[in-house]
Order: sequence, then structure tokens, then C-alpha cells
Amino acid sequence: MKNRLTLYVVLAMIAGPLAGLLLHHWLGEGEAAKSVASNLSLVTTAFLHLIKMIIAPLVFSTLTVGVARMEDTASIARVGLKTLGWFIFASIVSMTIGLILVQWFEPGVGLAQPPVAAGEVPKAVTPQLKDFLDHVIPSSIVQAMASNEILQIVVFSVLFGVAAAALGKRVSGLIDWIDEVSLIMLKLTGYVMAVAPIAVFAALAATVLSQGLSVLLVYARFVGGFYAALLTLWGFLSLALFLGVGPRARELMRAIRSPVLIAFSTASSEAAYPRTLEQLENFGVSPRIASFVLPLGYSFNLDGSMMYCTFAVLFIAQIFHIDITLQQQVVMLLLLMVTSKGMAGVPRASLMVIASTLSYFGLPEQGLVMIIAVDHLLDMGRSATNVVGNAVASTLVAKWEGELADTR
Repeated sequence: MKNRLTLYVVLAMIAGPLAGLLLHHWLGEGEAAKSVASNLSLVTTAFLHLIKMIIAPLVFSTLTVGVARMEDTASIARVGLKTLGWFIFASIVSMTIGLILVQWFEPGVGLAQPPVAAGEVPKAVTPQLKDFLDHVIPSSIVQAMASNEILQIVVFSVLFGVAAAALGKRVSGLIDWIDEVSLIMLKLTGYVMAVAPIAVFAALAATVLSQGLSVLLVYARFVGGFYAALLTLWGFLSLALFLGVGPRARELMRAIRSPVLIAFSTASSEAAYPRTLEQLENFGVSPRIASFVLPLGYSFNLDGSMMYCTFAVLFIAQIFHIDITLQQQVVMLLLLMVTSKGMAGVPRASLMVIASTLSYFGLPEQGLVMIIAVDHLLDMGRSATNVVGNAVASTLVAKWEGELADTR
């Protein structure tokens, strides 16, 4: 069944664009095409709503149980430090790769400066540390769950789990009950994932129908350069994984094909979360490690999204012939290390971070117009990369903790 789901998703990824091309050829770019694309998008929207419906209870239940069943506070701190250490290292590497390759390919050189219409450019908000800290701690866990604020849910779940671990056997019954909730949510995940191929088909058909393939020709160097950077990052992650777990690295990459394809097709890392958690545990990652590292990764380890931020900012600078000094690039890395944390794993979230970075360095915000046209296509690649990065992080931490079982 698991292999069949991957096969169906691959078939949907082939059939979706073909259907979109045929519809684009028959309907052109008029109102009829927009109406059909809008109706197709409803399918994808419904699927994403189903995913979002289970995210909050799944993160809370799995993370709380994982933390509560660690031996002591020192164990929680040790795993947390290893996890955050890897996140910081991987973030720096991903952004550095983006900085280097965008200056090598120079995709923005030679492109015409964009005309700007009112309302086209997202409003930039200069990042403030106090705003970030204010957002991290939930004022209401109910509100955080209702709005799917993963970072806030993670903070509450970790604290809840730490308190439960301190109480030990006195609350073991409650922890067992929460564990049963997580089993129910994982079963529900299986039901939701059964409709994933339909959502993938609709998402890709709607994208090609509404935009056609002509937009890619204009941005060929930008899109091609960014995907080359993503492949370079995948190479780094694969090498790190191989050094950590040896030949089993290939086995993990095969195991996460399904969630990676789902993230790529729907342009949402969030859509792949439940399936990624399931596949990691099937691979042999301890449930307590997987349920601890993976939710944290969705707030602190969005490798593909962070690479996109550096790549896009320098791309816009190239369009307007503005030189960014090495010192400014270092500052940019440090700034993005903060502003990208807690960035939602949903489409378009990166645009606000990019807008803030442009404002901070005095770059023309009009340049965002140039990336909005292909942002969805690029979001597909970076969402898939986020899934790979978090799967690798979970596996490495499990290996370092001696909690990676051999399920072969």
C-alpha cells in the first residue's frame, strides 16, 4: 500500500501537468481557464485543510509523549542541544550555498527592472527581536492550536512533556492516554493521505493551466540556478547522512520519497509532516526522537526556505545592479538565521521574510514582483527540501543518541 501511494503520486505528477497543458491549449488565458483553475484549486485546498486539521493534535501528542518518556531533564537537554546544533549548522550551510551559487550563475543580470502596480508588492516589516520572542510563547494554547502555530505548539508541548517527566509515574496514565491519541491521529493520517494523489493532480493541473509554461522561459536562469542550488544542498545532506548512518542513507531516501513528492506537488512542507513522521519511525528512528526533532525542524530547520531567501535577495540586487558587500552578506546570514525561524511551512511564507530583508538592506521592494510569478514553482522545490532536511536531522540525532534501530 505504501509503495502504491508513491506510485499514484508519481502518476499524478505526470498526469497533472499534461492535463493542465491540454486545458491551457483549449481554454487559453480567459475567464473560462481561470474558472477551471479555481475549481481545481479547491481540491488542493480541501486536502491542505485536512492536513492542517490533524497537525496540531499530532504534534502535541507525539511531542509530549516523546519528551515525557525521556529519562530525565538532562536527557531532554542533551537531545535538544544536539538537535539545535545540527539545525544551526545546516542552516548556515544551506544559506551559504545559496549565496555562492546565485553569485556564480548571476540569474538577475540582464533582466529588465519590473514595472510596479499598486498592491503587487508585499508590505515589508522590519524584523524585531521582541516580536519574535512575543510570537514564540503562546498566550493561549487553544488559540495556537486553532491557528496551527507550530512553533507555539512545540514550546507548550515541550514544557508540558518536561513537567510530565518530572512527575513520573503519577501521570503515567495521562501520558498513555495522550499516546493513544497520537495513534488515532496517525491512523487518521492514513485516511487523509489516501486522497493525496488526487490533490497532487489538481494542484499541478491548476498551476500549469493558469500560468502555462511560457513563464519558465523568462526566468529559466533563475529557476534553473535555484534548483541547481537545491541539488547541491541535497548532495550535502546526503553526504552528511551517509557519514552518519552509512549505506542505510539510500534506504532512508527511498523511505521518504512519498512525503517529498507530496511536499513538492502541493508546495507545502506541512502537508508532508504526518507521512514523514510515519516513515521515519518505520525506518527505525525512535518515536521519541522523531516526535521531538521533526516538529522542532518545522520551526527551526527549513533549509530549502532559508536558501531561497538568500538566493532571492541577491537575485533582486542583481536586477537593480546593486552590489552587496561580503560584510553585508554575513549580516544577511545572521539576520535570516533569526527571521526565518518559525516561518510557516506553507506557500508564500518566504515572501514576507524576503520583503523584510530587502527593507533592512535598502534594496528595492519592487524586485519581489519578479519572483512572485514563479514563486509557486520555486516553493515546490524548497518545500521538498525542507522535508529532506528534517528527515536527515531526525535520523542523525537518533543515531547520535543510539536510538536508530535496524529494521531491515
